[in-house]
Amino acid sequence: MATIELQQVEKKFGEAYAVKPMNLTIHDGEFVVLLGPSGCGKTTTLRMISGLETVTDGRILFDGRDVTWLHPSDRDIAFVFQFFALYSHMTARQNIAFPLQAQGESRAVIEQRVNEVARMLRIEHILGQRPGALSGGDQQRVALARALVRRPAAFLMDEPLGALDADFRESMRAEIKQLHIAQHATTIYVTHDQIEAMAMGDRIVVMSDAVVQQIGTPAEVYHNPANLFVARFIGSPGMNLVRGRLADGVIHLPGGNAYPVPEAWLPALQQAVGREGEVIVGFRPEAADIVDDGPLAGRVYAEDLYGGYTMLHLELETDEIIHVRTNRQLILPIDSTARFALDPAMVRFFHPQTEAAIHQEARP
Repeated sequence: MATIELQQVEKKFGEAYAVKPMNLTIHDGEFVVLLGPSGCGKTTTLRMISGLETVTDGRILFDGRDVTWLHPSDRDIAFVFQFFALYSHMTARQNIAFPLQAQGESRAVIEQRVNEVARMLRIEHILGQRPGALSGGDQQRVALARALVRRPAAFLMDEPLGALDADFRESMRAEIKQLHIAQHATTIYVTHDQIEAMAMGDRIVVMSDAVVQQIGTPAEVYHNPANLFVARFIGSPGMNLVRGRLADGVIHLPGGNAYPVPEAWLPALQQAVGREGEVIVGFRPEAADIVDDGPLAGRVYAEDLYGGYTMLHLELETDEIIHVRTNRQLILPIDSTARFALDPAMVRFFHPQTEAAIHQEARP
């Protein structure tokens, strides 16, 4: 497998950036997810790595070898697309074998490797069928097998589960991750689904407006988002973000609420916004705990039962709604007042002008 490096790689169409200068190293055997909304540049980045799209500037290295201008066939990669692109006139076995036949492998080697990947993906029983007779999930398994059979230096996957039903997506997520672990395969995976990214990635590259917003493990981007975009985009629902005003060590929030700043955070906040200034308080729904004597309060606007838990929607004041994850057995009447407390270890702060996270290690 390969280590892939992007050095100041960018892509422009005319004067418009599809991808602004990007530096990224994907280590040998790592599973990296490019995540972001439509049009953010993630697929263009994947296509530049594959050679299907030329770079405007910068360099792409595979194990230290400059492949920036090499043809895709010379990069030793396998590409799995959202739409399976199987040959309809061939059986599943013939589709899987095709890349090896194109490389001139012997019949014995082709037979061995096709059977090997078919066992791995549990598709031995459909090898004699053509794509039109297969379900969407089985078609995607055949497409994956066709990529795996080559044993390339890297796998590039562009929303490979996007066309599948929800049940298929869940099972295929687990299968792709298991394949990655079994083969120790360097994998770059593009998706707009943050749940998919959190479940599968060793690291996530969050993109928006052609710019990398944050690179980190799933835990890092979830618990310590770099800015407001990442805070909103990661999580379902995203992080609660409430604008308040810092004064005398207390952040005054909508609805007459006041949040005393944890002592460890006070120097960083005062350096960022002054002893008195606007600040955005961020916390995940599970960071709030409904308690009778909680220091903060909101009106119960709505509640959603998700089976294992309830999501409360609390209105601090008009059009200022926050989300609180709580026990599924807790029932609060609509329009009643719910009091809650925040876990100080899970509260984050953001600068209202730059929208960047304020870091606790900052000191005046």
